[in-house]
Amino acid sequence: MDPQVPKERIPSYEKVEEKIRELDGTVIILRVFYSIENISYKFQLLKNNKMCSVEIPRKLLEELRNGDAEKEEELTLILKTCLKESSS
Repeated sequence: MDPQVPKERIPSYEKVEEKIRELDGTVIILRVFYSIENISYKFQLLKNNKMCSVEIPRKLLEELRNGDAEKEEELTLILKTCLKESSS
């Protein structure tokens, strides 16, 4: 199993949390794991008593620190896709 990571060690965690709240205020971030194999962070989310997971590449999270609008759009697309699939 991948190691769990505290939010303080996740690049741009606040940006991810903010974007999730914008898309759906009912979603809760349960925990985050670091996937060494995929070099990404796996966010486990809870929406309407259903758990879903979304993997966000570490590189994308690091690039979000620079305020790149294109990277923010990429994050939004990843999160929208995950939340849409979890609603089905």
